[in-house]
Amino acid sequence: MKKDIHPQYFETQVHCGCGNTFVTRSTRKELKVDICNVCHPFYTGKLKYIDTAGRIEKFKNKFAGGYASLQRGKKAAAEPAAEG
Repeated sequence: MKKDIHPQYFETQVHCGCGNTFVTRSTRKELKVDICNVCHPFYTGKLKYIDTAGRIEKFKNKFAGGYASLQRGKKAAAEPAAEG
């Protein structure tokens, strides 16, 4: 192996946005992260859907009737266009 080509390896203090801190090893002495295993929804099991525009509700309303309701809507919309 070549000498002096590898970066230094430090014991690193990691700070999360939620306030959690832990120690690991890295090429940096300190790391700041937005999300960690303490606050990530996958690990906590508390999955939140942030829907400010109402897109989820709109989707549920659109597809609530199933496939048949979608077909009826297409035919009703296509008939007036064909007559005109």
